[in-house]
Amino acid sequence: MTQLPARIKGGEITASPGAAQVVPALIADAGEQAGWRYVEFFTANIRNPNTRRAYARACSRFFAWCEDRGLMLTTIRPFDVAAWVEGLQEHHSAPGVKQQLAAVRMLFDWLITGQVVPTNPASAVRGPKHVVKTGKTPVLEGMEWRKLIDAIPTGTVRDLRDRALIATLTYSFARIGAAVKMKIEDLRPKGAGWQIRLHEKGGKDHTMPCHHALAETLHAYIAAAGIAEDRKGFLFRTSRGHAATVLSEQPMSQPDAWRMIRRRAAAAGIMAPIGNHSFRATGITAYLANGGALEHAQEMAAHESPRTTKLYDRTKERLTQDEVERIRL
Repeated sequence: MTQLPARIKGGEITASPGAAQVVPALIADAGEQAGWRYVEFFTANIRNPNTRRAYARACSRFFAWCEDRGLMLTTIRPFDVAAWVEGLQEHHSAPGVKQQLAAVRMLFDWLITGQVVPTNPASAVRGPKHVVKTGKTPVLEGMEWRKLIDAIPTGTVRDLRDRALIATLTYSFARIGAAVKMKIEDLRPKGAGWQIRLHEKGGKDHTMPCHHALAETLHAYIAAAGIAEDRKGFLFRTSRGHAATVLSEQPMSQPDAWRMIRRRAAAAGIMAPIGNHSFRATGITAYLANGGALEHAQEMAAHESPRTTKLYDRTKERLTQDEVERIRL
């Protein structure tokens, strides 16, 4: 391994002189251009920090594997990549293997356009077959969801914030990343009702009508917090200390939201391992179970493909259980 004047750590990148980044020896041995191209793959090509972390780990593992076998960057063949994939399957799930293969394949494409290597040895290698028809995210039934909400008191601004965040995730099908980035101005009047704007991944803004129950919950929280005039301020803010009566100006993070949900679930006696994403799945399932159209659910959830939306639909699980109970002996 050698060092390059750039650093990739925890999904954050610093490209300044003197900041050390460990680059695989196979890349460094191919010259300075190859080294910089490797770093730029993560800095210029991948903007999502979560994807960046995952791809950085995958590429590091692959090149460490190659180094152990005495390979050079220009001598890596499809056979080698296939052997690496076979080894991964012993300890990783099919989705994990496919993601790591995708990272290596994308990196080699990047190296090709940078004229570092002539071909992509990963392009012809197929990952393990993996077909998913139903998601694994825990979903709450309507009565369980109401039990959770009713168990959250309304005595403090933190209580009202938590109720509002859970309602936002459920009624708007929002991803947690989009919800915690919302500003006060993202709740706007439209005609006789309201609409919300979500800043989704990929820099996309997604606007949809606001469910009347969500609007009531949000307005109760905003009024109690006294933040209605701070239009540019974050909507869901942290609240430090035990009093739970004062909000900071800082937004909640995804881990903050997860801890809150786990705490509220435990207090409500809900043992299912629900998390941030459970409410998106709960909302979509409830919508489809009540006769909602799949194409509308897809639009509301800002999914590129209806197949993704179907992963959140657990109505078939309920139907299957009902049918099984018909077996009477």
